[in-house]
Amino acid sequence: MRVLVTRPLDDALEIQILLAARGHQVIVAPLLRVEFRRGPDIDLTGVQAILATSANGVRALARRTARRDLPVFAVGPQTAQAAETVGFDNVRSADGDAVALAQAVPNWTSPKAGVLLHAAGADAAGKLAEALTSAGFNVRSEVLYDVLSVGALPANAVDEVAANRIDAVLLFSPRSARAFVQCLDAAGLTQHASRMVGACISEATAAALAPLGMKEIRVALRPNQESLLICLD
Repeated sequence: MRVLVTRPLDDALEIQILLAARGHQVIVAPLLRVEFRRGPDIDLTGVQAILATSANGVRALARRTARRDLPVFAVGPQTAQAAETVGFDNVRSADGDAVALAQAVPNWTSPKAGVLLHAAGADAAGKLAEALTSAGFNVRSEVLYDVLSVGALPANAVDEVAANRIDAVLLFSPRSARAFVQCLDAAGLTQHASRMVGACISEATAAALAPLGMKEIRVALRPNQESLLICLD
């Protein structure tokens, strides 16, 4: 398949390698970009572990502290891998979404061990902290990065869509799905979506594609990257 990958650039390039290994052709078309917030070193006094709900949260935290001795409780395997890549060696994965992570943490530690620090983005929903606070944990959220809309498909992607050469598009969040809808509309390419498969990380992401009338929408069996890639097989 010829696949449009809409993730921020660093993530998209990683996925490009994985898709190529599966025999797919990839067009990298980031619809969102990540900006890491600058600031002083993060104060980790009293923190027992890091809550990581995205690879970008891990990357942002690594820019703001040299410490790698704290455990990282990651939402899924991609985030866990990002933590290991930047030097954390005590990493656990909930292999799911924020709900799965909130359910897993009480099995890994207790509120008495100290504060949990959530390395968050500006658009974090806050449900993880809310769930763990209800379970008795002290959760501190540090907003370390912003995810911004690019506003338009790159020129090469516009050409590919207009020529009906895109078989599928990978979408990792409702926000990226909404951005895809908006970008197609702005470029006058909405009608071409009827030839594409939308591979979505969640039902909420799939719902955001409703205005497009796509050829087919597939939803990952689990909310992680591997399950999403399997949608294309």
